[in-house]
Amino acid sequence: MAPRDSALTIDKLANAAGVGGETIRFYERAGLLPKPPRKRSGYRQYPPDAVARVMFIRSAKDLGFTLKEITALLELRVDPDKSCADVRALAKAKIVDVEEKMADLARIRGALEKLAKACRGKGPTSECPILDAIEKEDGRANG
Repeated sequence: MAPRDSALTIDKLANAAGVGGETIRFYERAGLLPKPPRKRSGYRQYPPDAVARVMFIRSAKDLGFTLKEITALLELRVDPDKSCADVRALAKAKIVDVEEKMADLARIRGALEKLAKACRGKGPTSECPILDAIEKEDGRANG
């Protein structure tokens, strides 16, 4: 571990990584960030390399990786028996996931465009074809 004078408090870590203190606590609870030792006062003392770890987590989140997937990426990074092929496989799986979400969003967009086209935009909401269609769809989902 780094010398005590180079250890970071939660606020210093959060500021250096560009996140809030609650994000640091959340990552800690989720197991993405190792629990640091504490001073006698109870303040957490993070090592300086925790900044890079938090920034890695944020970057992976920005790419759409889930917390579970980020945990796997972090484990791959330190496992000497793993290779870039293992990381590539996770990235390829994420691409498939993104493509599925894009297809779902395109379907939703098409349905919304159809609904918006069917509505004149005039009259009482009791006669709104958009609300009627949503109500009918809800009935199918619950029926």
